[in-house]
Amino acid sequence: MTDLLSGIRVLDLTNVLAGPYCAYQLALLGADVIKVEGPHGGDLARQLGGSPRLNQAGMGASFLAQNAGKRSVMLDLKTEADRERFLDLVASADALVENFRPGVMDRLGLGYEALKAVRPGLVYCAISGFGQTGPMRDNPAYDQIIQGLSGIMSITGTPETAPLRVGYPVADTLGGLVGAFAIASALVKQKTSGEGAFLDVSMLECTLSALGWPVSNYLTAGVDPKPMGNENMTAAPSGAFRTGDGLLNIAANKQEQFVTLCRLIGRPELALDPRFAERETRKRNRAALKVEIEEALAGASAAAWEEALNRAGVPAGRVLTIPQVLGEPQVLERQVTANFDDVAGMDRPLTVLRGGFMVDGKAPLPTKPPPVLGEHMDEVFALLPPRAKAKARA
Repeated sequence: MTDLLSGIRVLDLTNVLAGPYCAYQLALLGADVIKVEGPHGGDLARQLGGSPRLNQAGMGASFLAQNAGKRSVMLDLKTEADRERFLDLVASADALVENFRPGVMDRLGLGYEALKAVRPGLVYCAISGFGQTGPMRDNPAYDQIIQGLSGIMSITGTPETAPLRVGYPVADTLGGLVGAFAIASALVKQKTSGEGAFLDVSMLECTLSALGWPVSNYLTAGVDPKPMGNENMTAAPSGAFRTGDGLLNIAANKQEQFVTLCRLIGRPELALDPRFAERETRKRNRAALKVEIEEALAGASAAAWEEALNRAGVPAGRVLTIPQVLGEPQVLERQVTANFDDVAGMDRPLTVLRGGFMVDGKAPLPTKPPPVLGEHMDEVFALLPPRAKAKARA
C-alpha cells in the first residue's frame, strides 16, 4: 500500500468488475475504501469464479481478485433506517463510486444532489454501460455487450474467425481504470477548492477512447479497420511467428530493426529484396515475408530467439500462458502479487495482483485481504466523526 491517498475515504457501492476494479486502484493508492454491500449476498462477484466451494462461501475468485484492502459494511438501502446510516457514512466520505443503472440511486433518494446536501464537495462517480444520458442509458450492459457495440470484436481475430471477444473483460477493466483516474483528478480539485464533482463514466466511451488508433485510421485516413489476427497493420514484420519451439512475437517496426532481424536469422538478403526493402512494401507482402522468417526461426526455440533479438535491439517476446508469466523472473522481482494467509473460506494462502505501477520504487500492495460480507460494521460505524455518530444514535 502507498500513502498517496492517505486520509481519503471512498464509499464503494459497486458490483462485479468495473466499479470494484476502480475502487481497488484507489485502495492501492492508500484510500480507506469502504465497500457498502446489500444484505442478500453482497457483491455478485462473491458468487463468481472457478471454485464452486468459494462461490458458495461468498468469497468467489472474481471477488477476491479486486477487493483486497477494502472494508465491508452491509446496508439495505431500501430501508429508511439503513439509508440514514448510509448518509452518516456519506458525511464522512470524500468520494463515492457506484455502477448501478442510471436513475437507481435517485429512486432510492440517494442521488448526487441528495448526497451533496449531506457532504458538500463530494466526488461522486457513476460508472455505467452507456452513461447517464442518451437513448441507450437504461440498457443493461455487461462487458461482452460493450465489446460488441464498441467495435473491438469486429477487429479481433482473423478475417476467418472475427468477430471475436477479447479473452478477458477489457471493457469493464477500462471503465474501472478511467473511473479511478477521474476520481483521483477530482480529488485534487476538492482538496484545493472544496468543490466536488459528478463523474459520468461510460464503459462504451472508455472503450472507444482506447480504440484511438483504429478509430483515427477510419476518421482521418478513411481506412475501415479489419481483423488481422496477430499481425500489426502499421508495420511488418510485426506479429506472432512460429519458431522451432513455441510462438514468438516480433515487432521489427523500424528499418534498422528489420535489417538487424534479417542478419540475426541468417537471411540478410531479405532486407535488399524489393518486396521487403521498405515499410510499405513489407506491409503489402507481409505473408511472403512471414514464410521466409518462420523458415529461418525453425532452427531454434522461441526463448533462444527472444534473448538474441532483444540483445540486438529487436523487440521480441514469447507468447506465454498465464501460469507461465506469473513465474517469470521479471514479474517475481517486481512483486506484482501479494499473499495473505487465513483468508475466510480458503484452505490455502490467497494471492492477488496489485496495480500496474510502483511508487518511489516500492510496490503498492494491499495490506488486508478481501473482506467477508459485513465484516467491518462495528469498526466503521464506531469510528464515524462526532456529528455523524450523534445522528446515528438519534
